[in-house]
Amino acid sequence: MRADSLAREIFSDIANKWALLIVEAVGDRILRFTELRKEVDGISHKMLTQNLRLLERNGLVERTVYPTVPPRVEYTLTGPGRALRATVDAMCDWTHRHLDAIEEARRRFGAV
Repeated sequence: MRADSLAREIFSDIANKWALLIVEAVGDRILRFTELRKEVDGISHKMLTQNLRLLERNGLVERTVYPTVPPRVEYTLTGPGRALRATVDAMCDWTHRHLDAIEEARRRFGAV
């Protein structure tokens, strides 16, 4: 029972458009906050901060703070984060393969 509850909680944290776009944007790189914000088109400072915290809380993103002035903060994917990225990539590939069929189904649905 607890495992199902935890799985639903984790899925809720990562199954939003921003979290998935952040995972995809970081990829195999190490990015600073400002670089990441430029990579994720349309995300606000607040939403990026909230989603990075959720991803870090769930062990998908590692945050490294360097004691410089001003502080330098870098983000990278952890092992589980890289595994999630592979899943995101597979979902994107699925979308590209079936885009025509999905668009046709939407047209038919809208015509009813």
